Amino acid sequence: MKSNDKTALIVGASRGLGLGLASELASRGWQVVATARQPGRAKGLQALFAAHSGRVEIESMDVDRAEDLETLAQRLARRRLHLLFLNAGIMGPKEQSVLKASREDVAQIMWTNAVAPIRIAERLLPQLVEGGTVAFMSSKLGSVAENTSGGYDLYRISKSSLNMLAHGFAVTHAQRSGITVLNLHPGWVRTDMGGAEAPLSIEESTRGLANVLESRHGRDHFYLDYQGKPIPW
Repeated sequence: MKSNDKTALIVGASRGLGLGLASELASRGWQVVATARQPGRAKGLQALFAAHSGRVEIESMDVDRAEDLETLAQRLARRRLHLLFLNAGIMGPKEQSVLKASREDVAQIMWTNAVAPIRIAERLLPQLVEGGTVAFMSSKLGSVAENTSGGYDLYRISKSSLNMLAHGFAVTHAQRSGITVLNLHPGWVRTDMGGAEAPLSIEESTRGLANVLESRHGRDHFYLDYQGKPIPW
């Protein structure tokens, strides 16, 4: 199937990697539905919409709000998706130590980064075509095996939890629904979250992510980086 016959829903595309991936897929001929919490304030997404008339659509959604998910699901009920990419996430508080974290800090980052993406995937799964892909933006920091430095406690546990929940999602649905489930590490990227010292540009990362999304298939679950290299759990 050609790219221009495919539709991708990218949840969390107002800026950074989500916006970069929306741009990359649109340039490859995908029909892209991109969400943002406040689309009217997402200047980069509005510019992308203007540059790709008819190929990029914008929807409003806050991943923490169940009513937003239901509204989006109803609006897209007649659409068939080839890719559902769950990108929305947060770094959490500046103080990442579990010793100093508040109950509210932990609840917020776990809900946004781990629970909400799975809830969205479960709700929208019926709209995935057979052979489609559900991809979660994870991180190498979610790997237990790769944690050789410590630190970033809250962010790490949120991404490790996402990996676990995504695996359960895959075990339940990958074979039965004929889909591919991916947890992807974008690399260390120069975004608001990654900082100015990161070695990768958004364009380099999202080009690699798009290559993985277009080439990696199979009714299974894979944990890969932006170059398609496996990451140990």
